[in-house]
Amino acid sequence: MSGEVLSFKASEPLTLGVELELQIVNTRDYNLARGAADLLRLAAAKPFPGDIKPEITESMIEVSTSVHFRHAPLLAELRAMRNTLVAHADRLNLGIAGGGTHPFQRWSEQRIFPGERFAHLSDLYGYLAKQFTVFGQHIHVGCATGDEAILLVHRLARYIPHFIALSAASPYFQGTDTQFASSRLNAINAFPLSGYMPFVASWGEFNAYFERMRGFGIVASMKDFYWDIRPKPEFGTVEIRVCDTPLTVDRAAALAAYAQCLAALLRSQPQAEPSRDIYLVYNYNRFQACRFGLDGELVDPVSGGRIGIRDDLLRTLERLGPQAAQLEAQAGLRLLQESVAARRTDSNWVREAMRQSGSLHDVVRMQAERWREAG
Repeated sequence: MSGEVLSFKASEPLTLGVELELQIVNTRDYNLARGAADLLRLAAAKPFPGDIKPEITESMIEVSTSVHFRHAPLLAELRAMRNTLVAHADRLNLGIAGGGTHPFQRWSEQRIFPGERFAHLSDLYGYLAKQFTVFGQHIHVGCATGDEAILLVHRLARYIPHFIALSAASPYFQGTDTQFASSRLNAINAFPLSGYMPFVASWGEFNAYFERMRGFGIVASMKDFYWDIRPKPEFGTVEIRVCDTPLTVDRAAALAAYAQCLAALLRSQPQAEPSRDIYLVYNYNRFQACRFGLDGELVDPVSGGRIGIRDDLLRTLERLGPQAAQLEAQAGLRLLQESVAARRTDSNWVREAMRQSGSLHDVVRMQAERWREAG
């Protein structure tokens, strides 16, 4: 494949797609259960709304939507997918749950799902492959050209802490309160090709970078990059990958609506050369969102000033009013705005469930019950 140019498949700007990695749990003690193969078998027996496929370990499943232009149809499909998956799980006496981590599972007990790529990842990364039993939401936003995608990746980098704080749903890991709002990203940080995309200014420059990495034998495809945001040339999208899987599909759709409106705002601004200054503070701002969620703070690399993530989010949501109206995304952004104003996050919900129940087993049971709530 050496020398082959990556082709960016043009797509309609601002179209949306969502992928959700979900927990499969037993209904006895609500630990993770190796039920992916059985769920896939049932899903294959009749039409599934969207797509469903395995993930790296047997206690995970990934569902993905079709391409959408508006929030309401996306939410409707996510609800249909949830209802179908829950019905299949009921037949198998299994539960399905959101959340970025399972609160008390042990990575050493997980099994790699049979498959050539998963076996390769297990051989390459060792125990990290099983520790990758964490659960995220990926949001795809359509772009017309590769150059547009590269620019959008860099412009969205400033807002990555927003997506982390809005979706944070992984305060517990291996039976312990991590003191993080989102501990999930700490598992991903261990991979060598995680973090942010190197600074390139065009699709041509990205191709040159990719070809060098492929020539070194470090990567074979775009799947080998675990960046927070990356171009997805075969889809014609930019993919945001930092979100924990929310506890409800309604919040998942709202996060996608926020990404769409934000991309619309950024597209409306002058197409200046992207600035690398945001990457001076990127890791610090990202850490603040993971550790403190809405209570974290952001550093502006230009002024050196600081602002709370919650305040910055509320200002940005207010600023996105025209885009939300144009894209018919008001309901999704309203859900986020109300939860930010009230400091209602999935991470806080999980901790409150633990305070009330005193048992992480009960917490997962409550998560599974919340996931199946009809919308």
